[in-house]
Amino acid sequence: MKITALETIRPAERPSVIWVVVHTDEGVSGLGESWFGAGGVEADVHERIAPLLLGEAAAGIERLTRKIIPYTGFFGTGVEMRAVSAVDVALWDLAGKRAGMPITELLGGPFRPSIKVYNTCAGPDYVSQTSDVRPGNFGLGGAGELKGRRFEDLDGFLNRPEEVAAELLEMGITSMKIWPFDFAEGAADGADISTADLKTALEPFERIRKAHGDKMAIKAELHGLWTVPAAKKIAAGLEDIGPDWIEDPIWMDRIEDLAEVAAATDAPIAGGETLGGLGQIRTLVAGGGVSVPIIDVTWGGGISFARKAAGLAEAHGLPIAFHDCSGPVTLAASTHLALAAPNVAEQEITRAFYYGWYHEYVDQPPPLDHGRIAVSERPGLGLALAEDLRKRPGIAVRRSDA
Repeated sequence: MKITALETIRPAERPSVIWVVVHTDEGVSGLGESWFGAGGVEADVHERIAPLLLGEAAAGIERLTRKIIPYTGFFGTGVEMRAVSAVDVALWDLAGKRAGMPITELLGGPFRPSIKVYNTCAGPDYVSQTSDVRPGNFGLGGAGELKGRRFEDLDGFLNRPEEVAAELLEMGITSMKIWPFDFAEGAADGADISTADLKTALEPFERIRKAHGDKMAIKAELHGLWTVPAAKKIAAGLEDIGPDWIEDPIWMDRIEDLAEVAAATDAPIAGGETLGGLGQIRTLVAGGGVSVPIIDVTWGGGISFARKAAGLAEAHGLPIAFHDCSGPVTLAASTHLALAAPNVAEQEITRAFYYGWYHEYVDQPPPLDHGRIAVSERPGLGLALAEDLRKRPGIAVRRSDA
């Protein structure tokens, strides 16, 4: 079986997402995905990666993935690494289809049949236009008419946090992640947060605790916006809440500073989704500041990278978490890994994405029931792009053939 074509598919309505399809001469194909800078990823797939892969035997994922890792851009989560990630996931999907089994089986079989989820409280249009993770790209607006239909959870956690928590608990979801600190005036430069803004940002946490007690675990996302002193001040403010974790309190390339933040709070520190390549993950888990490393499968190097990162975390006595606030293929790949790895406690979902638009682009997202997610018994990832997707208006398709 040889690789005969690489295809990319980009929807205008979701300009941050890109799908990559690896085609073979036997008619079997593999599906991958990445997120942010889709145009740049597309260019790298066709201009750099395609000449390296076309005509190659499809077997040997490690060999092929190493072949397409470039001399520059070989770590982190830049365009080249995101392109490599998408292709690597596609090669794993292809391998599963060739073997006639789900990817979880290729990873050694499931450690568990399903895993609990936590909900990242974004809305359906969250960071959907650009890679700017700032309030201007949070997709807010018209939230009232979306209430109860498309899960505008970002507006929800700002204005009715106890109701959002109640909805999640009713669905069997007992953990949620929110980021009200992003709206503080000081978040523009991250140097400091005022006492007034700190109190305002703490209010959603307090309202959830008051309404639901410890039934709901609450994670605090800081998006790496803050300096060390400001992050320590926020962590101190969260002490009485008892957060499940504090995520990305500072820019995560400053790993040596993370231990200082961790020492200032009893709350676990989580983070690392913007890091990629095993070297960065090794530094993260060995640095002593992070309790829960987080990686993004389709940013940091694909499934080949993610399974090794899980092993690195396990060797340091740490759990690992797989990021999902992007597309349906990322969620599927992450879930396969989460079911196979023993040191994963829960899988991130964004219910606004899952119920709001995933089903429009793929035939079968990973099954989600009463707060737990599993994978399909179909081979590979267990999902496929919608049959008519390529023919829809606003879909950009590009193909490189051998």
